[in-house]
Amino acid sequence: MSTLRRLAVFAGLALLIGGAFAYLKPFDRSIPGPDQQRQQRGARGRDTNAPVPVLVAGSHTADVPIYLDGVGTTKALNTVSVSSLVDGTLLSVDYQEGQDVKPGDVLARVDPVTYQAQLDQAIAKKALDEAQLANAKLDLVRYTNLVKTNAVTTQQLDTQKALVDQLEAQVKLDQGAIDNAKAYVKWCTIISPIEGRTGIRQVDEGNIVHGAAGTVIVVVTTVRPIAVVFTLPQQQLGRVVKAFTKGPLTALAVDPDLGTQLDQGKLQVINNQVDQTTGTVQFKAEFPNKDLQLWPGQFVNIRLLVDTLQQVVVVPTAAVQRGPNGAFVYVAQPDSTVKVQAVTVSQQDETQTVISSGLQSTEQVVTSGFAQLANGKTITVAKADETASPAPAATPHDRRADAVGDADHTGRPAERHHNRTSSDQSGGPDHSGRPERHRNQTSSAQSGGSP
Repeated sequence: MSTLRRLAVFAGLALLIGGAFAYLKPFDRSIPGPDQQRQQRGARGRDTNAPVPVLVAGSHTADVPIYLDGVGTTKALNTVSVSSLVDGTLLSVDYQEGQDVKPGDVLARVDPVTYQAQLDQAIAKKALDEAQLANAKLDLVRYTNLVKTNAVTTQQLDTQKALVDQLEAQVKLDQGAIDNAKAYVKWCTIISPIEGRTGIRQVDEGNIVHGAAGTVIVVVTTVRPIAVVFTLPQQQLGRVVKAFTKGPLTALAVDPDLGTQLDQGKLQVINNQVDQTTGTVQFKAEFPNKDLQLWPGQFVNIRLLVDTLQQVVVVPTAAVQRGPNGAFVYVAQPDSTVKVQAVTVSQQDETQTVISSGLQSTEQVVTSGFAQLANGKTITVAKADETASPAPAATPHDRRADAVGDADHTGRPAERHHNRTSSDQSGGPDHSGRPERHRNQTSSAQSGGSP
């Protein structure tokens, strides 16, 4: 009896547990994991057959200049360290710091008293010797007449002639001393030897300067025009020499920080040897520097124009993509599809690329929205202002879903930062006017999707 009772109790408990399980099973709703959320969101938010919104740009023909870029240092065309040639006290400084001066402008004056006294002595000595020479010449005339009457001997006449020659040489010596003394007096007035701009004063008035010590009073530099010495790799030397033999080459001085053009000049000199340490060659260009935008010692970027490609096909650099087989572009077709077209790039910079083969000048190429593109993919051309407009405000569900991740069918992250706005706007509004992806996410959140 006890055994039957136990069996009945066990059977009742089994029925009770089974009923409870059957009753609670409809309310068992598991929360999907991150991978399931990403797959569900990708399935709801994307239509693989929908047109891909892109931007396009037309290719065209143009003359494209070829520049070689280098870094250079600005140097004054002429630099003179003005110093005193004589010893003495600096009486005055006759220039303003930063003043533009011309050849002959007075910069400073040294006390000329002692040198003026030496000049006066030399002049007086010459006058004395000239008086003696005049008297000797008169005696020579007398001796010449007397020798004819045998009043004097021939020896006396010859002695007088030698005295006249000696005094004439002495007068010439005196003249040399005068010229030397005049030079010292002239050097007491220090003048600018070139046209340029003065720097900061090195010596103040009242100080004693010495010619032998080479005391620099001021440095004068020529800044109009001005020179820039820059370097290029030796691999580009042949190209530059070939272009330089045909005529002067244009050089552009560019601000290294702002990228703006400072001045335009001409290449003047190619150095006669390659620096074996760095493998570079020095070049020197001259710029008019009319607005004083270049300054001695300043670092600038130099763009040297070596050639110009005539009437070549040009596309925006953003349109050129790279793949295992080389460069290619997406060409927009008349039936609103794209075609992958292999191209050959001959020249490229930050804004434009020269296509030497593979593209016609009348074709249009895609410049954005590459993440979902493939050969034969249907596209819709969006306007630039649409792609630049801000995206709709994201709901908390959107932010959580974005944090999990957004991947397309290839496993690559979708191009949200560049093309999310245009994709949302062109994804097809419903009758409420909301974008399709936002509608799917909202309905998913309302139906008990990911929290």
